[in-house]
Amino acid sequence: MDFAGLTRQSLTDYPGEVAAVLFTRGCNFRCPYCHNPQLVFNDGKKVPSITLEEVLEFLEQRKNFIDAVVISGGEPTLHRELPGWIRRIKETNCLVKLDTNGTNTAMIKELLEEKLLDYIALDIKAPMDYKKYQKSCIKITAAEFFNIRNTIHLLQNSPVYAEFRTTIVPVIHKAEDIVAIARYLEGSARYTLQQFNPRITLDHKFQSVRPYSQKTMEQIAEQCRPYISEVTLLYS
Repeated sequence: MDFAGLTRQSLTDYPGEVAAVLFTRGCNFRCPYCHNPQLVFNDGKKVPSITLEEVLEFLEQRKNFIDAVVISGGEPTLHRELPGWIRRIKETNCLVKLDTNGTNTAMIKELLEEKLLDYIALDIKAPMDYKKYQKSCIKITAAEFFNIRNTIHLLQNSPVYAEFRTTIVPVIHKAEDIVAIARYLEGSARYTLQQFNPRITLDHKFQSVRPYSQKTMEQIAEQCRPYISEVTLLYS
């Protein structure tokens, strides 16, 4: 299995570090507002491939500049090869961050137990209510939903730094939904609220949705801070 792409330098994907970002193909969700729709379906014909060996060669060439590798998607934990990939990347002395939707609790537990992750970011799509998650993800099973809850609990009790984050989409999320998520995550280290960007979406109808203003985003964040002290905002 090859990677679907490589961003050679990022100053935002791994806070405080210069990172390269790897993207995997395929996702088990169909979030209509997804900003990486080309990665949702595992179709190597539409997205150019890059091999692990090419990635390792790049990291060797930039070993004095790149501090970390972020593995994103798509959903990386769909790939059974992921732990092996990370073992190879860790041999370059790079930090590793994983972006995930949390549905593969078993693999995430394996990665944590083997100390293969230095940072993990879990996307929370909706409050911990199955019907609300269905509205946000469109395609999700009951087992996947309960796995997300298990993954949240796993991360809250792990020494690895965990960031939770939500992309706020006005037609899906109300302010009280985001506050409900923060309440569920109470005591966590960090919760990031990302402003929805309608420029590219899986469902083209969402390109006409107007994002919440910065003022509204700030008001929502303030309502979340009684539960999580570090609530950060990302604007599109």
